[in-house]
Amino acid sequence: MNKFEGLKKHTVIVADTGEIDEIKKYKPTDATTNPSLILKASEIEEYKPLIEEAVQYGKSKGGQKAKELTITKIFVNFGKEILKVIPGRVSTEVDARLSFDVEGSLKKAHEYIALYEEAGIPKERILIKLASTWEGVLAASELEKEGIHCNMTLMFSLGQAIACAEAGATLISPFVGRILDWYKKAEGKESYPADEDPGVLSVTNIFNYYKKFGYNTQIMGASFRNVDEVLELAGCDLLTISPKLLQELTDSEGAVAQKLSADRAQKAELEKIGVDEKSFRWMVNEDAMATEKLAEGIRNFAKDTVKLEKLIEGLM
Repeated sequence: MNKFEGLKKHTVIVADTGEIDEIKKYKPTDATTNPSLILKASEIEEYKPLIEEAVQYGKSKGGQKAKELTITKIFVNFGKEILKVIPGRVSTEVDARLSFDVEGSLKKAHEYIALYEEAGIPKERILIKLASTWEGVLAASELEKEGIHCNMTLMFSLGQAIACAEAGATLISPFVGRILDWYKKAEGKESYPADEDPGVLSVTNIFNYYKKFGYNTQIMGASFRNVDEVLELAGCDLLTISPKLLQELTDSEGAVAQKLSADRAQKAELEKIGVDEKSFRWMVNEDAMATEKLAEGIRNFAKDTVKLEKLIEGLM
């Protein structure tokens, strides 16, 4: 048995791509996209009709907001195509420039859900992706009360994870590889053994905390740099994996051991932490890696959204 099949016995696999052919190839349960992935996919000839249809939609409905509506529709168009080939849910990301804007985030989420419902897709199959800022937490809390499910992204710390779980978020996406990137640079190391990888340790800690204290929020490890990181988190609720690493797993033979377990988490020596706005901001501030990677992630997603807007301007 190859390691991709072995991993599926312990964990729900999610494809981290906006490319529909890759999703068809690996048959994951769910899929997730972000502005960087959509930008990459938009350069592929095969997906041009999804862009062109969104441009026409934006022109016909948008008026002064034609460009903004076109971008929103592009994300929904890719989501719709992805949902044709997976049995589960697709994550659709709110503009990173709304990361500190609760009302703006709610408005964008409602626009996404309305467009999906217009296409006959129920909200149960959509996860609205929000940055794990305090404002993102507040937006998620409100959306979850409305029955709109959220995937909290750009997550780098336990404080963020606790706040998202307390808000009732459906899913969190802690960024394993980006945590590793920061530590390699900060500590001047080329690599870490898989079981000492700082990103792996961070997700393991969050997993144990959630399972010990009975949170329903699911954990989806994301942003992997290598296959060893993926295998070290076998047993996590979900893992979102790039096509390159999915291929490596498929090409590797061997058993996959379950590394994370809810039963073992019950025995972890952890204390419950209360998180309100003040303590959230302080916990993130005290973690240099989380502070820097959250800010950098927001900037980079925003940058790719701006590039997508420029691409659209050329078509309008």
